[in-house]
Amino acid sequence: MARDPFAGLRRKLQARSPRRIGAGPEARSAVALILAGARQKDFAVLLMKRSKHPQDPWSGHVSLPGGRWQAGNQDLFATSIRETEEETGIPLRKEDRLGGLDDLSPRTPTYPELVVRPFIFGLRQEPALAPGPEAAACFWARLDSLAGAVSKETFIIAGKPRRLPAFRLGGHTVWGITYRILASFLEMLEY
Repeated sequence: MARDPFAGLRRKLQARSPRRIGAGPEARSAVALILAGARQKDFAVLLMKRSKHPQDPWSGHVSLPGGRWQAGNQDLFATSIRETEEETGIPLRKEDRLGGLDDLSPRTPTYPELVVRPFIFGLRQEPALAPGPEAAACFWARLDSLAGAVSKETFIIAGKPRRLPAFRLGGHTVWGITYRILASFLEMLEY
């Protein structure tokens, strides 16, 4: 049987207790940090560019697949699986779960109240992608390229320019809560 490329990461994630933030159901959401690769040094993470939509405060941003909890979801883990399939076409399974990270909330006061719970999944190879209507595009980024792509970018927030850390990946900029999730994950992996 082939060696599990996620065994060490799974142990590391299971040895920690992620910080949880209480929130009402309307303010809960989940994202899937999906890794693909046969060896840790080759892992890539799935990112998506959100479609432009006037009611989506994160319209056009690069993010991890995910979204808000819905009454039909058993829990936030089920939300991450449902949202991932809707947005990317990837049918995640319970067995693909490696662990989770700390809950986070947006720091920008213009965004809605929200608590985001990141779940980490591991796949041995990059599956075919079938972006749904909420995703303008989906793409894989190698973790080592993220670690080398940290920059400070200027964003206009509430009408004022702010310099914030971001990952610059070709024509894509990853910032905000997605940057914070990925940066903490890379730190945990010691990239």
